[in-house]
Amino acid sequence: MRKPLIAGNWKLFKTIGEAVDMLNELKSLVSNNKEVEIVVAPVFTALSSVSAATAGSNIRLSAQDCYWEEEGAFTGEVSPKLLKDAGCSHVIIGHSERRQYFGETDLTVNKKTKAAIAAGLNAIVCVGESLAERESEQTFSVIETQIHGGLAGLSEKMFAQVIVAYEPVWAIGTGKTASEDQAQEVHIFIRQLLARLFGKSVADAVRILYGGSVKPENVKGLMGQPDIDGALVGGASLKADSFAAITNFKG
Repeated sequence: MRKPLIAGNWKLFKTIGEAVDMLNELKSLVSNNKEVEIVVAPVFTALSSVSAATAGSNIRLSAQDCYWEEEGAFTGEVSPKLLKDAGCSHVIIGHSERRQYFGETDLTVNKKTKAAIAAGLNAIVCVGESLAERESEQTFSVIETQIHGGLAGLSEKMFAQVIVAYEPVWAIGTGKTASEDQAQEVHIFIRQLLARLFGKSVADAVRILYGGSVKPENVKGLMGQPDIDGALVGGASLKADSFAAITNFKG
């Protein structure tokens, strides 16, 4: 059984104080949830403080990005080693906003994923198509290219630290959500592709999250699909009550 994982990507929001306040409020709302793995991803500057606030709770910490070198003359970058030191257990890699605004490629996704795994982090690796690509029926070819490039060279053992997040770019921050059937169609394609590339045992074990305007109102339907193992939540993760409602979807 794949344990559901709900991750809140706080993007470029919340000061250190606001992030800690949010975490403290969230803790009480999800404290009885043993069935879902809960992860929050604040900005870099808040990681250590939020990590301290998670002590004794069932909430785990993620960064929103990393660099692939452990150390060196790389001004402005943050390595997986430093994220681990700040209290992170996870890191988001290849988010569509990183690809769109900051030149992320499948090659850099691959380097970051391997570096994160080597440092002992769980890599949440994002893939997804744009609206133009979906409308021109390129969804599956885009996803296949991203999976091929981003996960190239990973061993079966390394996949124990890999989570794939499917995020249709046209559904991020737009209020549009892929229908349950649309999401499931891509998720099963990803699982079958993983089986072909890396073996059935990898495909059966890897959790595949859906990301794209996930809300309390639609999470239960999405999570009811056989190949959707969780969610990467954006806007709805910025308020404790709405994120808690998503994580507690089974209740």
